[in-house]
Amino acid sequence: MGPSSQSATVTASLDQLETVAAQLFPAWLPGAEGIATTAGGGLAAVRSLAIAHAAGTAQYSPFLVDLAVGALAGAGPNTRRHPPEMRAAGLARVIAAALGRPGCALLLRPPDDLDENEALALVRAAQWLVDHGRLAVWISSGSPAPGDLLPEAGIARPAGTTAAGRPGPKVHSTVRGTVRCGRTTDDHYPGERQPGKSRRAGRHGKPHPASRTETLLEAALATRPWAVGRAWNHTLSPGPLVNPVRVDLLWKRERCVVELDGDDHRSAGKYADDRQRDVLLQLDGYAVLRFTNAQVHDDIENVLALLQQFLATRRRTRKGH
Repeated sequence: MGPSSQSATVTASLDQLETVAAQLFPAWLPGAEGIATTAGGGLAAVRSLAIAHAAGTAQYSPFLVDLAVGALAGAGPNTRRHPPEMRAAGLARVIAAALGRPGCALLLRPPDDLDENEALALVRAAQWLVDHGRLAVWISSGSPAPGDLLPEAGIARPAGTTAAGRPGPKVHSTVRGTVRCGRTTDDHYPGERQPGKSRRAGRHGKPHPASRTETLLEAALATRPWAVGRAWNHTLSPGPLVNPVRVDLLWKRERCVVELDGDDHRSAGKYADDRQRDVLLQLDGYAVLRFTNAQVHDDIENVLALLQQFLATRRRTRKGH
């Protein structure tokens, strides 16, 4: 994607999502498997199926009808008459359903020469897509994206390209959403961020001694030679106009951030704050991995395996440059 305003970036992203949805048709419309053309009663049948499917789901019937008709006819984008908020939510649901996943993520690849105003417009557009589409949005700035580096995380990638043949936004459907993570309610240490409370910073460079999750993960990482170079509770400055960001765990050389979230991160406000932090860090070239507290406590070997694979791929990429 090229330099653009917030609204233009949102529109272009929604059009690309619709292109992917059309490519996935009829996987998201039960009963349409045998309808391949508009000939005969094809259009009427697709309309009827879309109306029936919308009645049993959260989809808006006229939107789903337009999407299905456009996908069958090969004409798109065909849903622009609907509000962008409706398009974002509807397209995200359709793509996730087609791939059998609970949600999907959008990868944006901006050019490297964005000025500050263009970068801010991109961040705002990404935040808009998060808020209205319930999408996870990744911004890749010259660095490998999490979806490209974690195939074992269950990520499927129908690739999209622009009319000029350049890579455009890609849609990722992932088992874990945004490779997310966090703490349970009984794991808050004094001053740890909870709803309505601020978080007191942990010890710079070390796990917070009162956090069982950080202590447990550090104990496991300390036995793994590949985990060298990590630092806990580190502060990053994504840009001159952005407030510093305190991260839980960092591999600075590999530009990898790991966040461990509590149950409070499920709230709408905290979720939005997290996505904005992630976007700012991604614009600065960092990949942000998130794990639930249950993952760390109940399936730590899987967490370690994902981290090892991610770091190994980052290190190979750096050597390749």
